[in-house]
Amino acid sequence: MSIPQQGGGPIERHEQLAEYLADGCKPKADWRIGTEHEKFGFCRDTHKPIPYEGERSVKAVLEGLRDRFGWAPVLEGGNIIGLEKDGANVSLEPGGQLELSGAPLENIHQTCDEVNEHLRQVREVADIIGVDFIGLGAAPIWRHEDMPLMPKGRYKLMDAYMQKVGTMGRTMMRRTCTVQVNLDFGSEADMVQKMRVAIALQPVATALFANSPFLDGAPNGHKSWRSRVWRDLDADRTGMVPFVFEEGFGFERWVEYALDVPMYFVYRDGEYVDALGQSFRDFLKGELPALPGEIPTLSDWADHLTTLFPEARVKKFIEMRGADGGPWRRLCALPAFWVGLMYDQGALDAAWDLAKGLDAETREDMRIQASVHGLAAEAGGHKMMDLAREVVAIAETGLKARAMPGAGGLVLDETHFLNALKDSLETGQVPADELLECYNGSWNGDLSRIYKEFSY
Repeated sequence: MSIPQQGGGPIERHEQLAEYLADGCKPKADWRIGTEHEKFGFCRDTHKPIPYEGERSVKAVLEGLRDRFGWAPVLEGGNIIGLEKDGANVSLEPGGQLELSGAPLENIHQTCDEVNEHLRQVREVADIIGVDFIGLGAAPIWRHEDMPLMPKGRYKLMDAYMQKVGTMGRTMMRRTCTVQVNLDFGSEADMVQKMRVAIALQPVATALFANSPFLDGAPNGHKSWRSRVWRDLDADRTGMVPFVFEEGFGFERWVEYALDVPMYFVYRDGEYVDALGQSFRDFLKGELPALPGEIPTLSDWADHLTTLFPEARVKKFIEMRGADGGPWRRLCALPAFWVGLMYDQGALDAAWDLAKGLDAETREDMRIQASVHGLAAEAGGHKMMDLAREVVAIAETGLKARAMPGAGGLVLDETHFLNALKDSLETGQVPADELLECYNGSWNGDLSRIYKEFSY
């Protein structure tokens, strides 16, 4: 979840809303990669989730990172709720999941080094207090009441609202984790092509990274329960946004979509003002019930954009949002997957040639089937395994064309970061399949073994 946005004067013209998005356009030389990943923390001896406060807690981890590695604290209401350093952020998800929002970096070698260093630091602090972290798409055993809500005003508002607009919002907040990558665009036309590819092929990422086959201590019938959760959360702000494929889609059309999404809050003077269900259109007219007479600032608009949760999202960059949290190799594989598709024009064109043959019904069904069956999914006459093979091959071609060497030139390009995905294509197994195989085999149904065998 995002931290409050800063800066930006009052919105005096409707055009400023689209201009804010268009300001994200960058020349290709300035395109960067921002990787985000979430993970569950738990007490090593009891396997219980860590609370916010106490000797073994989220707060203790954040303070340890602050004190041992020089991260600057982010405070809210006197509570430490995040960290900042060198363009990166460590933040808290609603149920205490720890998230790294990485700095914008030039290549995947760098972003993978960043992930490694972050996990090393977290592990050093965690070892001192008897805590471990695990990368999964959904909490395998813990129930809702086991997961404390973190002390952030945004989450308190969302928690109440989620009960009114869907059945799984509070599950998403407390019991799911994801890995995402944020990518740049060069122009409005480039954004449009990338968004269409991102939405159409997001189910492929869901299938390849599926890693949440358990809930409440037992198999749940899905390879990606996290993806299932997002399908019944809040129809106004989630889904496959089919208008992205309509003629005339661009920044202004995204603005109109965002304006139709009910608000959560307005951030003022360190506090979250309850604007649940209210309209940003009314806010633009100075008629927001929560703040009568006030008009929004660009930072308010930026905050509102963070409350949209489709499978891919436009801000001043594009967020890929369809993958489960997972093991180390997958944290580096996700940016490799999307960078390979998006940052070489030949690869992007090839990806669009593949994606444009999928109609809206097929895209939606593919999303559903991916969450249930992973690579064994089929929809609209398309087999996920065949589609995934083509998409990963395109991504590999794109990474080869980028020809980004590692430090000292010892590694010639970024293609080896796709190896985890190529292994899945060879075996037909994604992480969820491996977990189910363990559960039904050597674990003899003892799901508690997941903590020791799959933690970082």
